[in-house]
Order: sequence, then structure tokens, then C-alpha cells
Amino acid sequence: MNLKLVGSSLIIAGTALGAGMLAIPMVLAQFGLLWGTLLMLVIWLGTTYAALLLLEASIKSGGGLGMNTIARKTLGKGGQLVTNGLLYALLVCLLMAYIIGAGDLVKKMLHGVGIEMSMMQTQILFTLVAGVVVASGTAAIDKVNRLLFAVMVVVLGITLFSLVPTMSFEHLLDAASNDKVELIKTSSVLFTSFGFMVVIPSLVTYNKGASHRDLRNMVIVGSVIPLACYLLWLYAVVGNLTPEQLVKFSNVSELIAALGTRFSGIQVILSTFTGLALLTSFLGVAMALFDQNADTFKQNKAVTYVLTFIFPLVGALWAADQFLSVLGYAGFILVFLAIFVPMAMTMKLRSFEKQKSAGHEVLAEAYQAGGGSIAMGLSFVFGCFLIGAQLV
Repeated sequence: MNLKLVGSSLIIAGTALGAGMLAIPMVLAQFGLLWGTLLMLVIWLGTTYAALLLLEASIKSGGGLGMNTIARKTLGKGGQLVTNGLLYALLVCLLMAYIIGAGDLVKKMLHGVGIEMSMMQTQILFTLVAGVVVASGTAAIDKVNRLLFAVMVVVLGITLFSLVPTMSFEHLLDAASNDKVELIKTSSVLFTSFGFMVVIPSLVTYNKGASHRDLRNMVIVGSVIPLACYLLWLYAVVGNLTPEQLVKFSNVSELIAALGTRFSGIQVILSTFTGLALLTSFLGVAMALFDQNADTFKQNKAVTYVLTFIFPLVGALWAADQFLSVLGYAGFILVFLAIFVPMAMTMKLRSFEKQKSAGHEVLAEAYQAGGGSIAMGLSFVFGCFLIGAQLV
């Protein structure tokens, strides 16, 4: 067993598994499990295929490259500028949101042991400490993430095991709403929950000796893990609460409190899971931004460390109470970066291969995502669907 590939799949899964997982039952349960499950499968399939397109672009461009260089090789300077702008906006927004959420969590944890710190202090503390792990390299992130993910799986298992005895199959197929427009609006929440593609170039670099088949499986396995977690969590919550109850909740805290009436320890367990989910997501996103800065600016680790964390930290301190708003902006940017940019890259590379143009560094026997032009067309429709879901 290749532990680097296993760890890489867990980095993908950990990046996707954010605190938004807890909100999924609140946005989907009112439409019934059938429609909720179908929509989640569509989002997962579209996102995973787009990730495989980015994998193809990364491999064919030579591997060991960041998005900056891949974009320059495939889309030219104009495409490089657009890609970098989208990527920086996305990663900074995500890191801002995670720093805000983690700062609040650290503040509460320290308060529980008698240490009082301000929100600003806890955000700075978290960023500095977690940033050291990121600056240590992908191998260090891999090892830390394996441990964190193992604890997350145990915590989720305890939660599901605790909720199963009180589950009722009576409400599993109930739907409080048949409004399909409102159902489509939830696509942005689900799509952001599968936002792992930013780590792929870094993982291709990390697994230099891996075969193309291994890299493909790494992406697929990494995306299947959060899908399974989301579906199990959705079924467990809907089995314990009615759709009418879930619709009335205005935040995750109310959901956790309602589940607490069924199992007394659920609040501590889910708070632990939320903290771990934030941390694994932070590590994955920060790794992507760190490697992007290293690829773009070609500076030493100390300078790259400052470039990576100064803007997200300042932004988090400035917008300390805007966690959900910042995530909303990130979700809109992610559509363009995760769907349309990889599509443009692979179309250009495939065109180079057909023309057998000279002067382009394209691997002759490189990996290619399946499906051909039909799958590419469906991916374009998927991207348009996601934009429509956020604008409707």
C-alpha cells in the first residue's frame, strides 16, 4: 500500500470536508431524501470529473507545477492572469473564512480551560501555528492530516452510532417542500462542500513517482469519502428529525441542540468534528496557496509564508463576523476556477496533441479523462447550471 497516495486521498477528502457538512441536512432535508441524494450525486459527479480534467492538465503540462505555470503553458499569459486572479481570490476567501471559524473555536476552547484571549489574538495564534505546519511541506501536512482525519472518522462514527438507535424510517421519504427552484438554489452549498480541486497540482508534485492510474484513483477515492460522509450524516439526521423541524432551524447550533435531546454528548462530539473539519480544510487550502506563491514568486520559505498568510489574516481580522458571507463569495469564484478553467486547459492541450504542434511540452502517453467531447459538453452545462443556481 502506497501511504503517500492514501494520505493524498485523505488531503483531498479533508479539504472538502468542512464545517458546511453540518448544514447539509438543513438545506436538503425539506426536499426529501430522494431529491436531496440525487442532487448531491450530480454535484459530486460534475465536480469529480472537473477535478480529473485538472489532473489531466497538470500531468500533460509536465507535472510538478502550480496552477500559475499550468495556466501559462496551456492558456497563455492572458489565461495565466485570469487563473491567478480567480485562484488567489478563492484561496484568500476560503482561508479568511477558516481563520474566522477556527479563531472562534480556539477562543471557546481556551475559555473552557480558564485562558481568556480576544478573537483577534486567537485568530493570529491559530494562523501562526497552523501556518508552520503548511510551510513544513506537503509531507508534513500529509502526516498531520492523516492523524486529524482518523480522529474525524472516529468522531463521525461515534455520532452516527449514537443516532442510529433513535432513527425512525417514518420520515425518511417525507418532503416538506416540492419547490424545485429552491432545491436548485442549494446546489451552491453542495458544490462548495466538494471544493477540493485546488490541492491537485500540489498532490501531483508530491506523488512524482505514481502512475497516472494511481493519481486518477487518488482523486476518485478522495472525492468518494466526503460523499459517503455527507450521505450518512444526512440520513442519520433526517431519521431523527422531521423535515418540518429542520426547516425551522436558522443555524447549525440549533440543529446540534435538537439532536442533543436524543443523545446528551452530541454537542461536544459535533463541536470536535467541526473543529477538525475546519483544520483539515485550512491545511489543504493553505497548502494550495503556499505552493502557488512558491511557484509564482520563487522566494524562500520565510517570504512565501508571509505572502501566504498575511492577506487572509488581515482579511479575517477585518471581517471577523462574516464567515458565511465570505464562503458565499468563495463558492461563486469556485465555479469558474473548478469547472471552466480546467476545461479550457484540457481543450487546449488536446488540441495541441491533435495538431502535434512543436514547441509545446506535452507528454505523449499522458493521462486523459474519459468521456471525450460528450463529457466535456456535459461539464460545461454543469458549470452553467451552478452559475444559474447562484443567480436564480
